Amino acid sequence: MAGGSAMAKKSGLSAEDVDSLRSQLDGGTQPLVWFTAAAVGMEEGRSAKVLAFTDPEEGDFIQVRPTGSKDEMSFGPSELTLEKPPPRKKPATPPAAPPEPPRETVIEYPYVPEAPVKPAAPKPKPAPAAEAPAPAKPARKPAGAKAAPEVTVTLVSAGEGEWTVEVMQGARKSVRPTPVAPAAVAQAAKLLTPEVAEIVEGVLSAARAQQLARVEQLRAELEAAQKALEDLGA
Repeated sequence: MAGGSAMAKKSGLSAEDVDSLRSQLDGGTQPLVWFTAAAVGMEEGRSAKVLAFTDPEEGDFIQVRPTGSKDEMSFGPSELTLEKPPPRKKPATPPAAPPEPPRETVIEYPYVPEAPVKPAAPKPKPAPAAEAPAPAKPARKPAGAKAAPEVTVTLVSAGEGEWTVEVMQGARKSVRPTPVAPAAVAQAAKLLTPEVAEIVEGVLSAARAQQLARVEQLRAELEAAQKALEDLGA
């Protein structure tokens, strides 16, 4: 429909629209907004009242109550708009078909009436099959009951036995690269699959061999310096 395509072109709330809604809330008014085609689980063009803004303004931070519902839900700026949708036009009713003209009956003489034919017994209609109930559509979860975002934990070997860990929640980095002790990495790897434990142990073994070689080198340099010191008569 023309109205639906016009709604699809709307890009949602701008930063100025959000500031205007916040000002109206601060003044004691609950402004109206309308859902765009990007609103998941909601009918495009349905209205809702703005209740509050969460802090920080990330993701679905605008809390609204849809018209005719008691649930409080959270949406993002792209799912809402200040533009009221135009009223949908009702489909035109097709004109009624003209009545058929009466049919003429023509009898040619001599007329011999035909023997009456017994109507065939009506066949029993099969019992209608029981219709399976339509699956219920999943209702949109109220605010505070949204599914947890995907969490990604990454361990990075920085060389010479140094390790860092970082955590991503969805597309947001919640824990920046942080140093972690090699012993803790080895202990955590043992609780995972054998393949992971084997790879981590190989990296730790290489780091131990590197540090051992460095210790041997420093010990040799220390012995050489001690001998030079003794030769100087210390």
